[in-house]
Amino acid sequence: MRNLKLIIKREYNARVRNKSFIIMTILSPVILVGMVFLVVYLSSLNNEEVRNIAVLDQSELLQDALEDSENLKFIFLDGMDLENAKIISLESKYHGLLYIPHTDSLTALDQNLQFFVEGSPNISAIQYIEKSLNSKLTNLKLEQDGVDLMQIEASKSNVDIHIENYKGEQTSKMSSWIKAIFGGAAGYLLMMFIIIYGNMVMRSVIEEKTNRIIEIIISSVKPYHLMMGKIIGTSLAGITQFLIWVVLGGILLFVATSVFGLQIENSSVANQEMIDQVNNSGLQTVINDILRLPMTTLIISFLFFFIGGYFLYSSFYAAIGAAVDNETDTQQFMFPIIIPLMLAIYVGFFAVIENPHGTVAVVFSYIPLTSPIVMLMRIPFGVPWWEILISLLLLFATFALVVWFAAKIYRVGILMYGKKPTYKELYKWLKY
Repeated sequence: MRNLKLIIKREYNARVRNKSFIIMTILSPVILVGMVFLVVYLSSLNNEEVRNIAVLDQSELLQDALEDSENLKFIFLDGMDLENAKIISLESKYHGLLYIPHTDSLTALDQNLQFFVEGSPNISAIQYIEKSLNSKLTNLKLEQDGVDLMQIEASKSNVDIHIENYKGEQTSKMSSWIKAIFGGAAGYLLMMFIIIYGNMVMRSVIEEKTNRIIEIIISSVKPYHLMMGKIIGTSLAGITQFLIWVVLGGILLFVATSVFGLQIENSSVANQEMIDQVNNSGLQTVINDILRLPMTTLIISFLFFFIGGYFLYSSFYAAIGAAVDNETDTQQFMFPIIIPLMLAIYVGFFAVIENPHGTVAVVFSYIPLTSPIVMLMRIPFGVPWWEILISLLLLFATFALVVWFAAKIYRVGILMYGKKPTYKELYKWLKY
């Protein structure tokens, strides 16, 4: 046990005192916050651009349907044919030309509209035009059929369903999105941590193996203790770096927002539909939904699933590092490790969000290779404590089994040089 503590201390100090570790710990939050505000700034510039669109309406029915917006300005061309309108639009460097042909049938008109553009059209502009013309053409068709538009307008209803749980607590229409965001962030964060710091464990083993330092260390330390010391020491260094990122990133985000006055929530990057739902649901209701999230359960579960998931995958990484002589040879073994992580993310975003208590979501939240991510994404939707407990027991039982196998590979592999191992040879090492 004393040797294990010494190895953990050595690995931790080796990581946190490394110049690249210190530099990246400081620079990463700066770069991340800088990129966020750069994207917001560039998006605001792009959002301020006004696009001029020429309109040739030979039907003389839809001109009043197209009103200028904050980013679109319509220029109507009269008394000319289509070819001249194209030339004028091109020479004037308009964003595009909307052509509305003359027709005797309103039914045929909506299928014969054309938009000419050099390059690719702006999607928002096309959607705005289609929405405006759809409304106008619909009204024209109704008038043609003798329908009273005023009566239709007066008959319209605006349904606003108020959502409550069975305890009488009001919730918002954004409730599922809020739960998905919190759960998805926890799962994705854990996946990135496993990949980044698992690779760090693997590189550490490869480096000591190629430098032949491992032969000296192994003379006084058991291979199992050496492997576990590297995993625990690297994980502690990673947690230290992550905590610094959270604190430093929060400070930088607050300072940058205060100094530059950029409002992230007003950026066009944000999903407008989501913003509308927040406005419709009421900000206070959304805040109440956030406060009702099982944050204590999520935080405690994140801690345990982080420990189990990270140790499980780090054991694989350590075994791979011991089996090869350089990082190039690791590629054949990396793919089977990455697949369960990617599968967990896809299951989380496509199955958990749609049906968090469905068969697919539940099964994958029990499978140890995917449970750390999938279960974390399910917890905000409300998961019984016994399901979380079963998932954790399966995870740690698998971790114990994998560590036993990984230690056997590690014990043989750290002293093997000069030959690329195959899966068949790894299987033989397990029998030693």
